[in-house]
Amino acid sequence: MQTPGQQYLMKRFDLEKSQRKTSSHPCLMAVLRMAGLRPTRQRIALAGLLFSGGHRHTSAEQLHAEAEKAGVKVSLATIYNALHQFRDAGLLREISVDATRTYFDTDTSNHHHFFVEGEERVIDIDSKSIDVVGLPSPPGGMEIAHVDIVVRVRRNRKRPGKTTG
Repeated sequence: MQTPGQQYLMKRFDLEKSQRKTSSHPCLMAVLRMAGLRPTRQRIALAGLLFSGGHRHTSAEQLHAEAEKAGVKVSLATIYNALHQFRDAGLLREISVDATRTYFDTDTSNHHHFFVEGEERVIDIDSKSIDVVGLPSPPGGMEIAHVDIVVRVRRNRKRPGKTTG
């Protein structure tokens, strides 16, 4: 379930850039405030990059490259901090692909992911496509908050002249 701020963000920023007639900064500032975050110049700029093009998956390094290209002066450490703050505020979902790779998803709804090896790309899987059964009971006093499934895929490795069967 998305928070009102997330719902607003997704509706507002799913619009194509060309359809917007006014600056998105006041909207971004309001969403950040609704999420309990102070709308600093850097958070506003990063939120604009993250949410202006619709749903997406990105890493801190990818967002840093985008920020540099857009002329936003921000360190990689600041980007990591902002992404984790956005995640903690419910504006992003974190996807851990392995111990060294993490992506952030602007779609915070319940769904799973493919990770395309060799392309460093994440693709959504509809949550209805996977049935999760047989989960163990959580330890006393705890509840299961979420189940994340990442299915690793790669391009077919067909060898010329070889057939299967």
